[in-house]
Amino acid sequence: MTALASPPRRKVAIAGVALADCGRVDDRTPYALHAQAARRAVADSGLDRTVIDGFASAGLGTLAPVDVAEYLGLRPRWVDSTAVGGATWEVMAAHAADAIAAGHANAVLLVYGSTARADVKARRRTANLSFGSRGPLQYEVPYGHTLIAKYAMAARRHMHQYGTTLEQLAAVAVQARAHAAANPDAMFRDPITVDDVLDGPLIADPFTKLHCCIRSDGGCAVLLVAEEYLPDAAKAPVWILGTGEYVSHTAMSQWDDFTVSPAAVSGRLAFERAGLAPAEMDIAEIYDAFTYMTLVTLEDLGFCAKGEGGAFVEKGRIGPGGELPVNTDGGGLSACHPGMRGLFLLVEAVRQLRNEAGSHQWLRPDGTAPRLAVASATGGWFCSSATVVLGRD
Repeated sequence: MTALASPPRRKVAIAGVALADCGRVDDRTPYALHAQAARRAVADSGLDRTVIDGFASAGLGTLAPVDVAEYLGLRPRWVDSTAVGGATWEVMAAHAADAIAAGHANAVLLVYGSTARADVKARRRTANLSFGSRGPLQYEVPYGHTLIAKYAMAARRHMHQYGTTLEQLAAVAVQARAHAAANPDAMFRDPITVDDVLDGPLIADPFTKLHCCIRSDGGCAVLLVAEEYLPDAAKAPVWILGTGEYVSHTAMSQWDDFTVSPAAVSGRLAFERAGLAPAEMDIAEIYDAFTYMTLVTLEDLGFCAKGEGGAFVEKGRIGPGGELPVNTDGGGLSACHPGMRGLFLLVEAVRQLRNEAGSHQWLRPDGTAPRLAVASATGGWFCSSATVVLGRD
């Protein structure tokens, strides 16, 4: 029997990105933020909304993403509602890129919206982050392990094992704020110092308030399309060059090493599939719910050796004008964090690659926009990770 030849895989690019209203949003529902971001991303692409035949969202609705798609007036033939925490959106981008490449969809819209800050303010939800007491978590809940405590415990282990200091962790927050200072969309823009971080109220040892992400409202959207749609697009494409995903644990007792995040696997896979090395990246957009996340993810992506993250983030290396600008919009520590920030990483990376970031645009030494970027997100308490390598060429 003669084997049938596989159809050629199509190249996939991001054609449209957009933010919904972010920061303090008291007059919109999460559904409205989804719709606002979706409309803006489609308009940014210059394509007609009728090309969209794939849809992905998570965390909202009775039948996510079915009722969100209905709210947006979409009837997709390909859907994804993966939910692995903050890494959800990079996982979805990887799945969407594979589906488009294989011909199962032509244009996939990824959308997120949340009023996490407004909901707590209005007492529509609590700020409790214990995540329940069923399943594997039931064995840790009696000890008071909130999400913040889990990250704090991992940070303490890195400090013990490698000599990482509180000042080095604080430097991550200081440099994130320096990026945010140039971004008019960032929620907090006033400069901070290492002493400001160290002297703040203690949240979970060793984290003070400024070691932790802000709580905001907001939304965003990303439109991925097959290469044949690009001649009709309004903007130059940003190509999906490589992706990787990996899950690690739920119970902290099942995590082999608190100093190694699942980005060690997702990053390696993404760079291998892109045929590129970390040293070739111009910028990095990294999920930063806490300062330790940035530090350990930089290690695990290969930007420095294990245990050297503390030294790597010192002396402005990841800030504006640094050797490797990280979270150029200000990140979850200063710009916005509505609950699951992974999709914002892709939006910011695309804007930087397009030279559309305005007052917080980073330029290469030759005065040109970055050509390569990596977006790497973490979910849960280092439970999941997904990494996407993006490029203009």
